[in-house]
Amino acid sequence: MCGIIGYVGRKNCARLLVDALKTLEYRGYDSSGVAFFHDGVIETVKAAGRIENLEKKMENYWDVETHCGIGHTRWATHGGPTDENAHPHSSEHISLLHNGIIENYQELKAFLTEQGYTFASQTDTETAAHLMDYYYKQTGNFLDAVIKALGDIRGTYAFGIICKDEPGKIICVRQENPLLIGLGEGENFMASDIPAFIKYTKKYLVMEPGEIAILEADKVTVVDIDKNPIEKTPLTVTWNYEAAEKGGYPHFMIKEIHETPSILKATMLPRIRDGKVCFDDAELPDSLLKDAKSITILACGSAMHAGMVTKYVIEKLCRVRVDVEIASEFRGRQPLLTEDDLTIVISQSGETLDTLAALKMAKACGSKVLSIVNVVGSSIARESDYVVYTWTGPEIAVATTKAYSAQIAVGYMIAARMAYVRGLMDDAAFRSFTGTLLRLPELVSSLIAREPEFERIAKSYCGYEDLFFLGRCLDYAASLEGSLKLKEISYIHSEAYAAGELKHGTISLITDNMPVIGLVTQSHLIEKTVSNLKEVNARNARILAICTPPAESLLYFADDLIVLPQAPNEVMPSLSVIPLQLISYHIAVLRGCDVDKPRNLAKSVTVE
Repeated sequence: MCGIIGYVGRKNCARLLVDALKTLEYRGYDSSGVAFFHDGVIETVKAAGRIENLEKKMENYWDVETHCGIGHTRWATHGGPTDENAHPHSSEHISLLHNGIIENYQELKAFLTEQGYTFASQTDTETAAHLMDYYYKQTGNFLDAVIKALGDIRGTYAFGIICKDEPGKIICVRQENPLLIGLGEGENFMASDIPAFIKYTKKYLVMEPGEIAILEADKVTVVDIDKNPIEKTPLTVTWNYEAAEKGGYPHFMIKEIHETPSILKATMLPRIRDGKVCFDDAELPDSLLKDAKSITILACGSAMHAGMVTKYVIEKLCRVRVDVEIASEFRGRQPLLTEDDLTIVISQSGETLDTLAALKMAKACGSKVLSIVNVVGSSIARESDYVVYTWTGPEIAVATTKAYSAQIAVGYMIAARMAYVRGLMDDAAFRSFTGTLLRLPELVSSLIAREPEFERIAKSYCGYEDLFFLGRCLDYAASLEGSLKLKEISYIHSEAYAAGELKHGTISLITDNMPVIGLVTQSHLIEKTVSNLKEVNARNARILAICTPPAESLLYFADDLIVLPQAPNEVMPSLSVIPLQLISYHIAVLRGCDVDKPRNLAKSVTVE
């Protein structure tokens, strides 16, 4: 969740560190800080709140001569968002930053207190700084001190560490939490994500759990816990620095919504040949789809909603049982998976800790694992047997939009290919369904062009503090995502319900002028869903209906109506999500919310 940057090279890096932290704001944070070498000492500057507060404290340091330093954006876990709890944390010789959780920090703190160390913060991280300092005083060797400390630490972590006596060196360590090494000319970087260094280099290494990297200006050395050297192959970023910039849009979120049509093309076109969906065997072999007796989808948040859409479509087209599991809940059970089952894991970042742990449990049961991820070389991608990349490029806004659309597009393609290889879809039907997928970018573009219409609707709903979504089957899955978008960026209390459950308790919450957004896009369920909306209309709710043309005449009682283009039932979630995203965005803007960086949230959730 936290943002990490480290630099060693020839550039004057005070400004560089802070600017790099700005590129990582989307990960979520409530304080920030930097530590860098200057005149033989380590200067540390930290501030609670936004990075602007750190910049104000850094005004006297922009021109100091410093060529090595570390920076961090913190999302509070142990101790509140204060200057004292912000990273980096320091001891006499050591300064470090940390992403993760040190589970045994209380016993380490007790031991270090006995050794005479005092603590200035409430964090678990400060224990690591003092512990490494303790071993440095014993060994006199920076790397040995780090390794000895790691032997005592229990938990998850990515560390970036500097030592007062070695001003041209950074040691970084990865255990679970993501960490990358950017490889430059006469300079090297460590970071939690690519945007932090893509302005300077496209070459990078992915750190594996248990690996230790020693960064100097002209070289990077990677070793294991026993100091055995590890050879690693550099990867190359496939997108440009400009892709991580707003490009004239007021927020990343609206930019990324507008990018959805091109992203759908990037996700689908390379996998469509001769009018049919085709995956390479190395990516997704037909045998995997043909032989699976059942499917379990593991994900969190929006990715889980994409999994629900995938479930409905696979079950309809392929007649295979599909279970969608919240990854954190799956971890707490004893799952009934076998080698005959297929597990599909969905994650934008590929680093979601609960999802990664659930993946490992599925593999331990013998299940084959297929992941749908965006970030190449991410932990989930590396742990999976097969990977379908969404090729979404960087998604900076915390609230996912284009990545969600790409995930459900992959779900459609998997479902169609699976139905075909199982003999449940002939050539003509397969080509017809593929043709529908190829129309999606155009249909999505037509909806984005109606943004002024959706902005006007947003103005009518931005003053409410409670709101409900109703839908059935695929519309229910889409409602869950629409509700999540609204609540996470506008802070309006929003709940989504299966429309048929309305009379089993939820209708008691419907009062005069209560806003209800009803999705009515599934042709075989129109009459039932309309009937549910009439029930809330009878209780004087305010209704916004999102429907297809067949339902339009039945929704004469709706206060507001959005009519979507006609398309097959299976792909309607790709269309209904666009007005839901745009309405949520404009409501959040009207309410003065920080759209790209909603409070308490992070893009990549790497803690449990």
